Amino acid sequence: MAVVARSQGSERELKFIEIGLSEQRARETTKNESLSQALFDAIVLAESHLGGPVPKTTGTLLYHVVSKIKSQIKQYEPLLVQYVAQGKLDSEVKLTAALDYLLSHPQPPLDVKAFEKFSGVGVSVTPDQIEKAVEEVIANHREALIEKRYQFNVGTLLAEARKKLPFAEGKYVKNEVDLQVLHLLGPKTDDDMHKPPKAKSKVGRAVWLRHLICIIAAASEPAPEAGASTMEELFMTKVNFHAPGENHKTEGYVVTTSTMAHLKNHLKVTGGKGRTRVPPEPNGILHIGHAKAINVNFGYAKAHGGCCFLRYDDTNPEKEEERFFAGIQDMVQWLGYVPFKVTHASDYFDDLYALAVRLIQRGLAYVCHQRQEEMKGQNPPPSPYRNRTIEENLRLQQPLDMKKGKFAEGEATLRMKVTLEEGKQDPVAYRVRFVPHHRTGNKWCIYPTYDFTHCLCDSLEHITHSLCTKEFQSRQVTLRSSYYWLCNAVDVYCPVQWEYGRLNLNYTVVSKRKIGKLIEEGVVRDWDDPRLFTLTALRRRGFPPEAINNFCAKLGLTGSLSSVDPQMLEACVRDVLNTTAPRAMCVVEPLRVVINNFPEPGQNIPIKVPDFPATPERGFHVVTLSNVVYIEEGDFREQQVQITFVARCFPDDPEKHIKGVSGSQPFFRSVGGRIHEIHVTCQPAEETEKPRAFIHWVSDPLICEVRLYGRLFFHKNPEDSNEVHGGFLSDCNKDAMVVCSNSMVDKSMKGCNILDKFQFERLGYFCVDQDTTPEKIVLNRTVTLKEDSGKN
Repeated sequence: MAVVARSQGSERELKFIEIGLSEQRARETTKNESLSQALFDAIVLAESHLGGPVPKTTGTLLYHVVSKIKSQIKQYEPLLVQYVAQGKLDSEVKLTAALDYLLSHPQPPLDVKAFEKFSGVGVSVTPDQIEKAVEEVIANHREALIEKRYQFNVGTLLAEARKKLPFAEGKYVKNEVDLQVLHLLGPKTDDDMHKPPKAKSKVGRAVWLRHLICIIAAASEPAPEAGASTMEELFMTKVNFHAPGENHKTEGYVVTTSTMAHLKNHLKVTGGKGRTRVPPEPNGILHIGHAKAINVNFGYAKAHGGCCFLRYDDTNPEKEEERFFAGIQDMVQWLGYVPFKVTHASDYFDDLYALAVRLIQRGLAYVCHQRQEEMKGQNPPPSPYRNRTIEENLRLQQPLDMKKGKFAEGEATLRMKVTLEEGKQDPVAYRVRFVPHHRTGNKWCIYPTYDFTHCLCDSLEHITHSLCTKEFQSRQVTLRSSYYWLCNAVDVYCPVQWEYGRLNLNYTVVSKRKIGKLIEEGVVRDWDDPRLFTLTALRRRGFPPEAINNFCAKLGLTGSLSSVDPQMLEACVRDVLNTTAPRAMCVVEPLRVVINNFPEPGQNIPIKVPDFPATPERGFHVVTLSNVVYIEEGDFREQQVQITFVARCFPDDPEKHIKGVSGSQPFFRSVGGRIHEIHVTCQPAEETEKPRAFIHWVSDPLICEVRLYGRLFFHKNPEDSNEVHGGFLSDCNKDAMVVCSNSMVDKSMKGCNILDKFQFERLGYFCVDQDTTPEKIVLNRTVTLKEDSGKN
């Protein structure tokens, strides 16, 4: 058999070369069984129309037909082959137009007259017509051409010329454009050969380095060109989805006899605007992966003037809690999005049940008594209940039995009668659950599955773009084929499902079960513990929502799974906080310093400090300097000859307004031998040598608690048993949170609110924690001022 197959492949390869394909293209086509068969059949059909062999010019067009045609217009392939063979579609331009027309009119009968007109059948463009059209285009841009010469974008000229002559061959149009431009400008000069210099970037060195670190650290992220600075930019410039109402033009979409009627009604409902939805399950807290889904769906709708639903997939009543419903909406709003409408899958339980009955009536669903374990595994045998009559299935599903609680849990399911592309057979549509529902009470004891609910709720809400994460390739193929099959099986409007890669963040876990285990074992305190990457935890830690949204935009929208390190997200956080967090000073581990010769003993000197040094007009706060200041314990060493404190009174002239403290005096130790106080003398800064470095300090401070955070796990993927043999709990970093209970901050922070953010000199960005009381401020370090090189 192998010899026969090779022989057949070689014959086809020679046949493909004969019709004009290159040897490499012919070889690649032969390896693709479906494409090879389609091209071979097209050649045979074309030869019957021609009465002889296929010319090379015709052969390349036949290849274009079979490689570009989409499944929803496959029935028109013989017609296209006929038109190509007869010379009616004699160019790639005309053939592309023909394919576009058929995609717009996929349902028979075909309006042949309109089809031929749209496709340019019978249209012949002469050289004189091309010359005249190009002359007109050149005349419209004459001044700009003379000014910019060969730096002018010739693509503009080509686009306008092709618009005038849509069926002209592109190469002939380009040749004419090049010829007329040369005639107008003459040959290229030396100046024309040099590209204009690029404008110098104004990005600061620190920002540049930060982005460089991002690129190096996140080597596994999507290519830079896949992302954008904001979600709006991403969807306006980098993502090319179908226009509302043009579902039938997308790859893999299934067209039925009622598709166009459903689309026509759909456009009436939506007004031609895009509709998306976010369908979370209310059985846990949202995490960073959900942030991408929220941004993708709300971001696309916002960028294109559409709307986005927030729909709770509340079909598992035993796992759902009210706090999760409230928490999800809270996080959506925190990220800056407002749902067009908040809905629930349970809003449509009656509609879904009616559609399940319709499925039974069409012989496409049956009540099955197999246990779950009997349905599992690769290629399980068909259910013995698959061939029940429609009448029997209706009786079992309706009032007397399944719906009214005759069967115990696990004793009966409603299964869809379909074998999907990848071999999965008869997915479950309904199962028995004797659990009260938080919204419908005890009305139902059967609940629909995700596979049944997902697409039909999208249909009922007239969603235009069903944007979903791609969990695993095989699972996603199942979902998409099931999605399209079910909508068409019950004859309702069918949205288009688009998949994009799921976001995975290294050095963390986001599984509800695993986070629950971390809480149970006392590794973290709750779902909003700042060491986690749930959205509530990130908010508590001080991550601005704008930074999370920008992070999602930078990742882009690709089909591949993306695993990135947290420092990419942290870099986005720094970019936002650098311009929004006012400056202040904090000493985490204070050392008391007494100035013996303070100019005004017993009095505090007020110093006006800008909240944002680069833009002092944004406001000031006042700190005080007294004869006692506090510095970081780690900034003092016994061997030091000199220490210096700097108080910059005015940013416009800092050298003139500096009070210096220098020279060391005796210091005092505690019982354990630790230095707890030092004495110094003061002298004017202008009389001392310029210090090698400056340290921060506070005076007349407030006592506060500071919490410093590190990575919760040591390994990139703590869930990988090959990487972590003892399980994810064994990989926990017990020092991921360090609590400093006797830290000190500027008194200007008195009265700060929970979630207020600050930049502390030399320490990083901090956020006021919810544990703050009127007596004591609690601060979480959000991120350091720059990436910690030790993390790698």
